[in-house]
Amino acid sequence: MTQQSTQPFQLPRFYMPYRARLNPHLDEARAHSAAWAREMGMLEGSGIWERSDLDAHDYGLLCAYTHPDCDGPALSLITDWYVWVFFFDDHFLDMYKRTNDREGGKAHLDRLPLFMPMDLDDAGTEVPEPRNPVEAGLADLWRRTVPAMSADWRRRFAESTEHLLNESMWELSNINEGRIANPVEYIEMRRKVGGAPWSAGLVEYATAEVPAPVAGSRPLRVLMETFADAVHLRNDLFSYEREVRDEGELSNGVLVLETFFDCTTQEAAEAVNDVLTSRLHQFEHTAFTEVPALAVEKGLAPDQFAAVAAYARGLQDWQSGGHEWHLRSSRYMNEGAVRDASPPGGPTGIGTGSTAVRTLFDALGAERLRAYTHVPYQKVGPSPLPDFPMPFDLRLNPALDGARERLVPWAQRTGILAEGVWDEDRLAAADLALCSAGIDPDATPEALDLNAQWLAWGTYADDYYPLVFGHRRDLAAAKRCTRRLSDCMPVEGEPVPAPANAMERGLADLWLRTATDMTPRQRRTLKASVEVMTEAWVWEVANQLQNRIPDPVDYLEMRRATFGADLTMSLCRLGHGPAVPPAVYRSGPVRSLENAAVDYGMLVNDVFSYQKEIEYEGEIHNAILVVQNFFGIDHPRALRIVTDLLTQRLRQFEHVVSHELPALYEDFRMTGEARAVMEGYVGELRDWMAGILNWHRKVARYREDHLARRAHGFVPDRLPSGPGFRTSASGMGASGNFDGVPSVL
Repeated sequence: MTQQSTQPFQLPRFYMPYRARLNPHLDEARAHSAAWAREMGMLEGSGIWERSDLDAHDYGLLCAYTHPDCDGPALSLITDWYVWVFFFDDHFLDMYKRTNDREGGKAHLDRLPLFMPMDLDDAGTEVPEPRNPVEAGLADLWRRTVPAMSADWRRRFAESTEHLLNESMWELSNINEGRIANPVEYIEMRRKVGGAPWSAGLVEYATAEVPAPVAGSRPLRVLMETFADAVHLRNDLFSYEREVRDEGELSNGVLVLETFFDCTTQEAAEAVNDVLTSRLHQFEHTAFTEVPALAVEKGLAPDQFAAVAAYARGLQDWQSGGHEWHLRSSRYMNEGAVRDASPPGGPTGIGTGSTAVRTLFDALGAERLRAYTHVPYQKVGPSPLPDFPMPFDLRLNPALDGARERLVPWAQRTGILAEGVWDEDRLAAADLALCSAGIDPDATPEALDLNAQWLAWGTYADDYYPLVFGHRRDLAAAKRCTRRLSDCMPVEGEPVPAPANAMERGLADLWLRTATDMTPRQRRTLKASVEVMTEAWVWEVANQLQNRIPDPVDYLEMRRATFGADLTMSLCRLGHGPAVPPAVYRSGPVRSLENAAVDYGMLVNDVFSYQKEIEYEGEIHNAILVVQNFFGIDHPRALRIVTDLLTQRLRQFEHVVSHELPALYEDFRMTGEARAVMEGYVGELRDWMAGILNWHRKVARYREDHLARRAHGFVPDRLPSGPGFRTSASGMGASGNFDGVPSVL
């Protein structure tokens, strides 16, 4: 009789097109890591591990699978790093999570960055004496690793290590409160606490360091983030039994989706695997399309491009090797999975050694094909509107009527109404002064005008990119336009080119009036936030050219950029003064607060604009469509999911305000003035959400009668000219979805 499995679910069929390879220096790494762990005090007497625990977990095997090509000393060092990080995790669990000792956990974490000095040779840098095995291990590893790496790598690796350590407090807080995160929050925080960005740094050590000029670019960021998400979601599937059932952990992707969708554990596991597969597809798409284009655009030398390619291959090796280790480690639930993971018999020889036959079919899965086969301009009819949650009172600025009157002459002076994309009717239908009056009810008339003009400029520009560049299929012109817009924002008196079109005239005017009294550092921050937005519009054009519906996670993150989130927050913070330390704004709770508010606003926009974008504009950048495509479901079910998600994001905003901000104030020992500024910021974000919802409800921009009446107006009759622009376009249509543009709060 066959014994029935006690696992909480059957492991799904994983997408893994590349076979794992094993480093020949495995035994050397195993022996070295065992001796090192004992020397650091991690084994007998630590109260955390015995030698038998270390042997059973077999981190040497993990590293031999995930770094198959490095030499023996490098593999041993990398294995020591993994022994340390897993010991830290188990030590933090026993010492602080199980005892709910938040204060002790915070004190423990605060000391660890002291053991990662940027310059080991600086006589003025003092590293404290280690007090426990975690500190001793980190001090030793840092001293052995960083001499071979650049200052840029050291900074990035130290930052990812601090994120890995500090976000353990987020997990501890959720345990203390008995709270399960929503899916968006979970993905964001899991990247930091899960350690995969940190692992990516060690991939650089083992393969090649990413050139500094491209290390912060979108393609390299997406490679790291998709790698991280896939690693973490795979780990969640294998570790569900240990973490959720045995240890009471709440930070597990299967549990998160099980709760969010109110489904069975098996269904949640399959959904997690679908997201995991989509993230791997996004990795491949980025590696094969965006990375080569970036190398050309940035003019990388052959050795620099080779370094990027080696790094990408290293991340790929980590995926397949990490999967293989999970199949064999006693630390995880893997009953029956080893047999299923073995590739079937099939062709051999050149070109077949690293690919299983079945994965060739997996690579062309239904979700992946759907992403490229959407038929635009489908008739979807008026989209029903759900009951949007909004606990915050709406306040409108009393200067609204004057702002409406003054916005039209400004749009005329800049040429926004003269290029065939917009006219006065379209400007009136958007009523951006109403949006400004709701999101900044206390602004002076002058500030309200500036706010409304920023809104008009951003909305116009985001309509312009897909309408002109997208339908011309001219990605190169979109990139040239973006570079020229960057030149319209001087930081330290650089010359500004003569404006060639309405976008440039509008931005140059807004920049002069907004940034004149700022310091160069403030201008640099503001300029970077505008560039995040304009470059995201180029991303949308690239997807439009490929007729590619984005991956759900990539969509949500890039939608914040197209929505102007960074610009909104940058302008707002600059008005707060110096009372709040910059580290507070960089902290997890504040970023969580801001992202929750922005996600609420942009998802509200996607619900209201569904018919406008899908039926009248042929758009692909809409959350409802993204969900429909990913799950293969109809509009009503996708709408329910999006509505549930925006509701959860609003609840998360309120949760952060009620629970995480008070703890943050204590952690940073913030003064009464600083706390008052932060409470004011919370009020500004509440006004922003209430104003955004009210604006969508009131304007004609999304109503079917306006859309039907102006359907012909989506084809411009006059096209702009100037540097980077063609003067003819045939068969042009329209698209655009930037309806929650940045606000000068």
